[in-house]
Amino acid sequence: MKHAGDLKALLQADPERLRILALVHSLRLPDCWIAAGFVRNAVWDFLHGQTPSPPSGDVDVIWFDPSQQSADADLQIENSLKSLDASIEWSVKNQRRMHVRNGDAPYQSASDAMRFWPETATAVAVRYADGNGPEIAAPFGLDDLYSAIVRPTPCFVDAKRAQFDDRLRSKNWLSRWPLLRVEAEAHSRTSVA
Repeated sequence: MKHAGDLKALLQADPERLRILALVHSLRLPDCWIAAGFVRNAVWDFLHGQTPSPPSGDVDVIWFDPSQQSADADLQIENSLKSLDASIEWSVKNQRRMHVRNGDAPYQSASDAMRFWPETATAVAVRYADGNGPEIAAPFGLDDLYSAIVRPTPCFVDAKRAQFDDRLRSKNWLSRWPLLRVEAEAHSRTSVA
């Protein structure tokens, strides 16, 4: 996957993100990743010549376990993570049940669930792989992320386009990262590195 080496190097040069990846990895959850702004913001900071900002807002931990469909399991994991680091606002979601909230067909894995997220640059996740450093899941690849493109995923081009537009306004990304470009058309690509 193009840019996978760049992203791994960026993460390995960021002690705080590596520490957070290690905390989540220590729980040994099935098909577990840290996604969204944790990755996206670090890359956009880099592209704008800024020092990587510490993860702000919530840290999105996604996992996939068909045997755990209760939101209570997510809360228990959040509490476990809070006991490891209470300074982080953890957001844990088992992607096995998220299709119901989103009105989609059941997801088959955490990576599959990311195909239904609003933006291609947000649909990127990382996890700590034993002895191999960070592993990357990016259902739409990393080209948009590294090209500073904010593009809707195929699910958000038409029927859910208003949600994409609302996120773009509310997140204030274009003010924080002025080199970003918004592209209206979707494309599809599947990648895991």
